Amino acid sequence: MTPTLTHHEGVAVLTLGSDENRFAPDRLDAVNALLDQVESSAKGLVTVGAGKFYSNGLDLDWLMANPDRLDWYVGRVQELFTRVLTFSLPTVAAVNGHAFGAGAMLAMAHDYRVMRDDRGYFCFPEVDITIPFTPGMAALIQAKTTPQTAITAMSTGHRYPGPEAREAGLVDATAPESEIVAAALARLGPILGKDRATLGAIKSTMFSSVTEALRQGSGGASL
Repeated sequence: MTPTLTHHEGVAVLTLGSDENRFAPDRLDAVNALLDQVESSAKGLVTVGAGKFYSNGLDLDWLMANPDRLDWYVGRVQELFTRVLTFSLPTVAAVNGHAFGAGAMLAMAHDYRVMRDDRGYFCFPEVDITIPFTPGMAALIQAKTTPQTAITAMSTGHRYPGPEAREAGLVDATAPESEIVAAALARLGPILGKDRATLGAIKSTMFSSVTEALRQGSGGASL
């Protein structure tokens, strides 16, 4: 299933797909094309997966087949993080299932996160799969978490189920699977209608050091 877009009373719901939703280049193209539509037509953005996964992050199979394109690929992924982080509309990630690695980072780039309460893990497994964080990835996570949560999440590879992710501040709320999108939409409701240019400028200023680090690409890291 390729990414799709629906609308609920002016809020765009972008479904990333129904598989592991890894960031293959063609999926990045599809998501960015849909975000172009959202920016021109919607009042807010919710992203969600379908089934067991929100997103499992980097497409490691594609990377192994194209090792000479590492810097280009990481740059593309981090461009998506930057775009969502500074999006000119309010955003919520509806984390319907597993969010691992760069998939969890995409969720962190949103303004808010609502996670399924009974199944699925929120996890940065880089330490266990021997893939170091790029400077931009580290900056993104650290900008959205407390120092203690960051050290535990980033250096131990701990898998957080929904309630524990909420307690750690990785997500803002939890909900049953059948209500995850509704809960995300409800969180957006009271904050819709802000001036887009102003909101985008505020986010760009708030996260200027993060976006600068994300624009460095792989930063010399070997994935």
